[in-house]
Amino acid sequence: MKKSLVQKYNIPGPRYTSYPTVPYWNEEGINKQDWITSFQKSFTESNSLEGISIYIHLPFCESLCTFCACHKHITKRHEVEEEYIETVLKEWKLYVALVDKKPIIKELHLGGGTPTFFSKESLKYLMDGIFSIAEKHPAHEFSFEGHPNNTTKAQLQTLFDCGFTRVSFGVQDYNEKVQKAIHRVQPFEAVEQVTKWSREIGYTSVSHDLIFGLPFQTKEAVIHTINKTKELQPDRISFYSYAHVPWVKGVGQRGFNEDDLPKNDEKRELYEIGKELFAELDYEEIGMDHFALKTDSLYEATINKTIHRNFMGYTANKTLLMVGLGMSAISDSWYAFAQNVKTVKEYQKLVNEGEIPIFRGHLLSEEDKIIRKHILNMMCNFSTSWDAESMKIKNIEKHLKLLEEMEKDGLVEVHENSLSIPEKARPYVRNICMAFDLHLLENKPKTQLFSMTI
Repeated sequence: MKKSLVQKYNIPGPRYTSYPTVPYWNEEGINKQDWITSFQKSFTESNSLEGISIYIHLPFCESLCTFCACHKHITKRHEVEEEYIETVLKEWKLYVALVDKKPIIKELHLGGGTPTFFSKESLKYLMDGIFSIAEKHPAHEFSFEGHPNNTTKAQLQTLFDCGFTRVSFGVQDYNEKVQKAIHRVQPFEAVEQVTKWSREIGYTSVSHDLIFGLPFQTKEAVIHTINKTKELQPDRISFYSYAHVPWVKGVGQRGFNEDDLPKNDEKRELYEIGKELFAELDYEEIGMDHFALKTDSLYEATINKTIHRNFMGYTANKTLLMVGLGMSAISDSWYAFAQNVKTVKEYQKLVNEGEIPIFRGHLLSEEDKIIRKHILNMMCNFSTSWDAESMKIKNIEKHLKLLEEMEKDGLVEVHENSLSIPEKARPYVRNICMAFDLHLLENKPKTQLFSMTI
């Protein structure tokens, strides 16, 4: 019996929020002085022109959601807020002390964990501290992630007053059985309330995060969730494929069995149903797993081909430099990556000792930077082209040879100096990027490192 395309290509593969992907960063890591030099170079080249991006990781959650693979710290003790924020501000001061001009922040995102674990007073104190030694870019775009069950109108107002205009709410699925399995029970009324508050206050973009492929999820559950989402008409929808990675320490994916998960064609059908329903609701497909109304800035960035992808996902703004603050946060200078230590205790210890708290990283080679551009082009615009510079990639012909089977299957169109990915083949973009992933091709993992691609 002939395999379907989903069965054929549903293999472990990276999501390509970076290239090289984290498992393939230099084994020896990056020393702090090399990272600092890279940070300073990137800041000098970009701050006064396009500004910089800041990602702040706020890791605390009151309970563990069993679908989540993020780095978090579970606690109900809200007294941890003050010390953590003080540490983040100290880390920020360490970076600002390395440059001779005031940082101009174009993009700022609060991720987690659960940013709305923090009180409005703590969030205000954090933002006041960041901007006491920085300024806002005239075209800034600030966003945060909110939990529908604990986001208050006061928190929304406080962050709006600080310049935030975008908020994303984690919905996942409205089916009660699915919610119980992933330990994320939240009523539609909670999502409705926070969405309504956001619009009353003046947020210009409200996003809902949905996930397909969750345990016990059926076609009926997906249709029900999207029909409920239709009532609120968020500006953006993220429709993520559930990444089942139970081997990663601390992810907590233990609330269900493997047999409870929809697989292969069954899982892909859930996505196709969602995609069809979103189209009927006038949402445009953006990159991989994202949809937006034509009035949203992400759609405009797609049309203008200015859309970008980084550790925060898809963004309408591209900056050369992104500084990650907080436990486990990742920074990107374009020339190098650096990740902070992964526990709150160690993070606070290092920062209080005056150390930038990175524990691993990667200096990009010239070849890395060329391949990174191609992968970004494919992830953002579903096409890429190459010239004499790109031919410096080792064994470029080998990469193109790997695409021949995909070309026969109609997943990619290869031309003399370019390639394009047809709309019907967009679910396979990760597989196509893998053909260019030199680190993955040269050192195939002996154990599973990545979630399934489809």
